Amino acid sequence: MNYDTYGSSAVELAIDLANAELDPPGGVETFLTSHDEWFTTGTAFELSARDSAKAAETAALVRAVAVAGSQEEVLERLNELLALARPRPYATDHDGELHLHYAAADAPALEQLTTTVAMGLSQVVVQHGWQRLGVCSAEHCDNVYVDTSRNASRRYCSNTCASRSTVAAYRARQKT
Repeated sequence: MNYDTYGSSAVELAIDLANAELDPPGGVETFLTSHDEWFTTGTAFELSARDSAKAAETAALVRAVAVAGSQEEVLERLNELLALARPRPYATDHDGELHLHYAAADAPALEQLTTTVAMGLSQVVVQHGWQRLGVCSAEHCDNVYVDTSRNASRRYCSNTCASRSTVAAYRARQKT
């Protein structure tokens, strides 16, 4: 599956957010700092408790879109996520390549984050179908992922989970 570079990166940011551990003190700030390339230079990553809770709500909505079992559910949850976004797209070439940013350059970190993940996730769903989002099938893993395989057959979030499941199935067969 091919999708535009910036949009694909934005959906990867959304997936990273959905899979992030945001609970510990400073969890949201740690996430923002580790993804600082998504934010305008000089954006403050120190959030109030209220804004940290809103970032966790955004993460939960991304996960809710991925675990939805029907197109209607996906649309309902995706529209809830989009309602939190404040898109103000602009074109830029700050990194040497022309592309769009979804949030205003002077927007606070929470607004930049929410808008970017909402727009990236919605583009993939609308252009490639809601079935491209999934939850890892490996035991003890609930990470969400975007299926970029040709035939939409991905079942695991990573090669590590796929290998672990394959080995576990092999060992289970050997016991019998």
